Amino acid sequence: MHASAALNRIKPSATLAITTRVQEMQRAGVDVIGLGAGEPDFDTPDFIKEAGIKAIRDGRTKYTNVDGTPELKEAVRLKFRRDNALDYALDQITINAGGKHTLFNAMAATLDPGDEVIVPAPYWVSYPDVVLYAGGTPVFVRAGADQGYKLKPDQLEAAITPRTRWLILNSPSNPTGAAYGEAELKALGAVLERYPHVWIFADDMYEHIVFDDFHFTTIAQVCPSLHDRTLTANGCSKAYAMTGWRIGFAGGARWLIKAMAKLQSQSTSNPCSIAQAAGVVALTADQAFLKDHAALFQRRRDLVVSMLNQATGITCPRPEGAFYVYPEFSALIGKTTPGGKTIATDEDFIAYLLDDARVAAVQGAAFGLSPAMRISYATADDLLRTACERIQTACGALR
Repeated sequence: MHASAALNRIKPSATLAITTRVQEMQRAGVDVIGLGAGEPDFDTPDFIKEAGIKAIRDGRTKYTNVDGTPELKEAVRLKFRRDNALDYALDQITINAGGKHTLFNAMAATLDPGDEVIVPAPYWVSYPDVVLYAGGTPVFVRAGADQGYKLKPDQLEAAITPRTRWLILNSPSNPTGAAYGEAELKALGAVLERYPHVWIFADDMYEHIVFDDFHFTTIAQVCPSLHDRTLTANGCSKAYAMTGWRIGFAGGARWLIKAMAKLQSQSTSNPCSIAQAAGVVALTADQAFLKDHAALFQRRRDLVVSMLNQATGITCPRPEGAFYVYPEFSALIGKTTPGGKTIATDEDFIAYLLDDARVAAVQGAAFGLSPAMRISYATADDLLRTACERIQTACGALR
């Protein structure tokens, strides 16, 4: 017996590996600050927790429909109409065990060997691995800090081939926090309109975490001609601090939703019945608290961006959303640590921060664009301030 070829095409999640390492160090009594985890640090709101508790007490602990209860699908349908001006029937909506599950189902249900998926880099670590596992080929397109970490229309057009099946578009982005404005989405949509064989996976997971005067829109909303070949994906994890509840959802073409349900029926079956009941309440209750969460993250963003830009050799762009920054540090490559080690890669710099500064971030190599790192500022202000001070000191000690 041996591991399958499909399994050997992928690697473990780098972000989860960092989180595990931090937890091990903290259990051992090490004073380490983890900035690698991609989840809000505050708890699920009480009214959502109470909905889950009520579901248990009401005996809602049995199997549900494979791809979601009618109640949650109706809540998602209303959410898409309320927030995105998108209309989907209930049989155009899928409920999955988190956003990653939505991605996995979509790729596994549609890709054949040799099919290509355009993935702008930097990218969320799971995009290429899920594509590879499904038998497809990720086609990376560099979208660096010089272009705001966003894909340009000419780059998109140059990447499309007859084998292209999907474009994955994440806004606001994990890992950079960059978000596409309406005009930018329309420009990309104008390209996609010329290539009807290309579908769009719109990952909107950070939709409600946007800052300043940025107005969120999604591509099927601003480009109605692409509605029928866009899978608009979202979930409860980030906005509602429900990462562990594992509720993702998406709206799309009937045949695709049916295909994803077929796959899910032979893999996980239905998402957790209790989490689905809580998800209904999360999506249909008063949404005003989401602005309070966004304001909290904006304050933390401003703190982190300011302090990192004061660190020697680090340049940190100011993101429009999510709760990540993606600072680059090409000026530090080739420097030497106080212990005599050379910083040759961003992995070396991340190891130096962890070992010497006791700060954990994730190397840019995991997201396809180096030398850089992803820092999550979804943690307490005082910890962020201390972590940034440690990074400043560590950078200043390099020679």
